[in-house]
Amino acid sequence: MYSILLVEDEKWVRTVIRKVIEKTNLSFQVVKEVAHGMEALDWLNDHSVDIILTDIRMPVMDGLALTNQIRDKEISTDVIVISGYDDFEYAQQALRMGVFDYLLKPLEEEDMKNCLKKWLADNETNHEVEERTETEINEELSTTEQVIRLIEDSMPGGVSLKEAAGKVYLNSCYLSQLFKEETGKNFNEYVTSLRMKEAATFLTRTSLRISEVAERLGYSDIAYFTNSFKKFYKTTPSNYRRQHKKV
Repeated sequence: MYSILLVEDEKWVRTVIRKVIEKTNLSFQVVKEVAHGMEALDWLNDHSVDIILTDIRMPVMDGLALTNQIRDKEISTDVIVISGYDDFEYAQQALRMGVFDYLLKPLEEEDMKNCLKKWLADNETNHEVEERTETEINEELSTTEQVIRLIEDSMPGGVSLKEAAGKVYLNSCYLSQLFKEETGKNFNEYVTSLRMKEAATFLTRTSLRISEVAERLGYSDIAYFTNSFKKFYKTTPSNYRRQHKKV
């Protein structure tokens, strides 16, 4: 059974959507319902799902901001947005941000069914392609060494815990524990440290704007990138560039 996190501010709408999903008779289940993007992110700190189904217009944090944060935090989950006709421009923005699909309100059972069938087909195809084209990793390396190689090869953008776990055929939680035990850092800390080092290289050896550096590293929110950089280097990207710029 595939899991869905439903993000919608109106409770009665969440109930309708959940019933529509149930009526498709496909292997999907809404495992959690929340009222806005911030609640979704809080829940995702300790849980994982296959699909995030989110409305666009919501209080506190809307669907676009949620999608941005999901990408910046490297949460490897497909996002499907739901919008009204008046939100079409927002839906287009969401598609440019890499969401899997968008559905129009009022949500019809047939549309929901077709969308979920498309997700199933795409995931099965991607899995088959990965199995055929994946570069063989040296079997003499330990699991953690294999994961470190995957992370390094994926730079500057990085790889998610879920993706790495899939490559070495382990459960994400188990890999997270193993990685922490053998490296002394949790997976996300390790990936972030490499991304910040890549950022420092871009800042000192290129004339790219800070927003362009952030984009190269997979950050769509420059403020989030700046905060991450400052937390790692104890200074802002602009100050770091002034202090370390190669002449």
